[in-house]
Amino acid sequence: MSSDVRRVLFACVHNAGRSQMAAAWFAQLADPRRASALSAGTEPGPAVHPIVVEAMREVGIDLSAARPQRLTPDLARGVALLVTMGCGERCPVVPGAEIEDWPIDDPKSRPLAEVRAIRDEIRRRVTALVEARGFGRRV
Repeated sequence: MSSDVRRVLFACVHNAGRSQMAAAWFAQLADPRRASALSAGTEPGPAVHPIVVEAMREVGIDLSAARPQRLTPDLARGVALLVTMGCGERCPVVPGAEIEDWPIDDPKSRPLAEVRAIRDEIRRRVTALVEARGFGRRV
């Protein structure tokens, strides 16, 4: 990966829903020569929520192999932008990174219709981020 590639970290507490969806959308929408994304949590859960896997599968994104991971200093090294996702005071801090907070509901234990709405909101926000930062794919 070139040093010109900006790294974006999507973080929530459990890394089992919102941040996983955001990183997956980012990977689909952003030009990998311009930016890459990863996701992590301060207290990672055991697995991505099955309802999140189902909702993302509906739009052609497979998160079945994704695994929550802990946000560590090594993982955060070189991150230009930290997007926290509704974790309030439990949100991580990455020294040197710009921070954006997206107050998005946790999809855990929500019915599929609500998870779809959360998924779609995250897609809108990621799309806007990619466009605003010039990370989009050029045709």
